[in-house]
Amino acid sequence: MPDEKGQNGWRLRTGRVSIPGQVYSITIVTHGRWSGLVNWDVARRVIDCLRETEGPGGTETLAFCLMPDHLHWLMRLAPSGDLSCVVGRFKGRSARAVPMLRWQRGFHDHAVRHDEELPQVARYIVANPVRAGLVQRVGEYPYWDAVWL
Repeated sequence: MPDEKGQNGWRLRTGRVSIPGQVYSITIVTHGRWSGLVNWDVARRVIDCLRETEGPGGTETLAFCLMPDHLHWLMRLAPSGDLSCVVGRFKGRSARAVPMLRWQRGFHDHAVRHDEELPQVARYIVANPVRAGLVQRVGEYPYWDAVWL
């Protein structure tokens, strides 16, 4: 069941758990797999919107990689944050900042287990362009960041 906007904001999809302070790996895909996210101006606007989610009631971004048609985002949910609300706000802001951008309904989330090494999860996320054959080395791809630099 996709996320739905309820009377009090975004309701969680059946089975999704929003745990304040939890680290999540999130994947958000563009509608119709629109591949415009690697346009420099579009990417900068989307990344700015991602940064605007940080702070009280939002997130701490640990790593992200903006691929041509989707976003990989490793983040820690703020103590007063709600996962679906944070992702919904990001989608809304970025769609307003980039008028041709539309996101698919819902998103994929993975609550990172305590035994998973966060720097390794971040390395996996930022290496997506290499695995996709877009570049030979991570440093050649401009649309990623991680706190472990």
